[in-house]
Amino acid sequence: MSDHYDAIIIGSGQAGNPLAIELAKAGWKTAIIERAHIGGSCINYGCTPTKTMAASARVAYLGKRAADYGVHLGKEKVKLHEVIKRKEKIVESFRDSGLKGIKKPRGLDLIRGEARFTEVKPKKGRARKLSADKIFINTGGRPATPPVTGLKEIDFLDSTSIMELKTLPKHLLVLGGGYVALEFGQMFRRFGSRVTIMEQTSQLLAREDRDVANEVAKILKDDGIEVLLNTKATEAEQRRQTISLFVRSAKQRKTIKGTHLLVATGHRPNTENLNLGAAGVQADEKGYIKVGDRLETNVSGIYALGDVKGGPAFTHISYDDFRIIRTNLIESGDATTRGRLVPYVVYIDPQLGCVGMTERDARLQGRNIRVAKLPMSHVARAIEVGETRGFMKAIVDADTDQILGAAVLGIEGGELMSMFEIAMMAKLPYKVLKEGIFAHPTLAESLNNLFMAMDK
Repeated sequence: MSDHYDAIIIGSGQAGNPLAIELAKAGWKTAIIERAHIGGSCINYGCTPTKTMAASARVAYLGKRAADYGVHLGKEKVKLHEVIKRKEKIVESFRDSGLKGIKKPRGLDLIRGEARFTEVKPKKGRARKLSADKIFINTGGRPATPPVTGLKEIDFLDSTSIMELKTLPKHLLVLGGGYVALEFGQMFRRFGSRVTIMEQTSQLLAREDRDVANEVAKILKDDGIEVLLNTKATEAEQRRQTISLFVRSAKQRKTIKGTHLLVATGHRPNTENLNLGAAGVQADEKGYIKVGDRLETNVSGIYALGDVKGGPAFTHISYDDFRIIRTNLIESGDATTRGRLVPYVVYIDPQLGCVGMTERDARLQGRNIRVAKLPMSHVARAIEVGETRGFMKAIVDADTDQILGAAVLGIEGGELMSMFEIAMMAKLPYKVLKEGIFAHPTLAESLNNLFMAMDK
């Protein structure tokens, strides 16, 4: 293997893998460096394993609700080790598929080791110096630890280690009110754990509109989850099998005890070992690499893709970063991150799918807007399948009739949200969806009623 390449990619995540393959196919001598598992956080620690386990949790939930549908089953029992085994099997299959993809193209070297400017340190053996005309950083991020006194001295869980548990927590304490906290909190409640979620601000899901966040909290409470808002953890301690969190709220200080603690208060970038200073690459105060709208850093020829550059930490955004690089460097195009829509789904049940502006964002910008809102209890298909929790909401520009954003908290909320996104991509006025012919009975036909209600 040569020590000089046309391109070196650090990290085999959802931007790094496809970029390495496409560059090699285009005739670039390419190296991809990976210190751990192929596929990045999505396949190994994020989307794939969590959604696989969430599917098991939903089956457990439906089993408990079977009588609501006139179906009477025996006593349901969740075997967590079997849930974990199923998850591991699917993760391994995805990981193997990614590895096979990297091995196919000629001119692509997979190098195992820890990359830093300007060398690679393998697990065994001497460090190796490499150089390249173009370098792409796709090292992702990892869970962050908040500054809570005593936290580092106890056996707390994060979004990776919680998926390795072999026994079910009796009482799971969850620090945080974001996607990770809510998805795991609901999941383990459905597996049979008692769950307490603590969020230090006044609402869950801080970026969402208040009405959306309140409805999410209501759904979690309906599932038997204790939700504590305006509750900040100040100290933690562990004695044998009991973890104690000392918390402060607006009204009082108290101690909350549980058997396990999940810390889900954010992520940090994997940049501290890259020795960015040696290359002159700039990062912000949190360690995220600064890039322009074409993903190039302040150093010509060095790019950052995916979570390591900050901003929306979603797999599909990482993949779009790859497409931007491919368009510009291989296809001689002119792609940028400017104005791209950022759809996302919070995989609680029912799902929360969102795209574009929130109502709060639109009003802060001084937009002249109209808001369409429809409870899922008014959607025929949702009633038929017994999934009526939540609502859908769309933000419309009152001057142009363009859809500015949408939030769908309901059954298959992510799929419904994608219909709004397609309309936004095509710049269709909302009236096209209002008058559209959608098959009955589908969730899609509820778009008719959503916008009809707004026009009344």
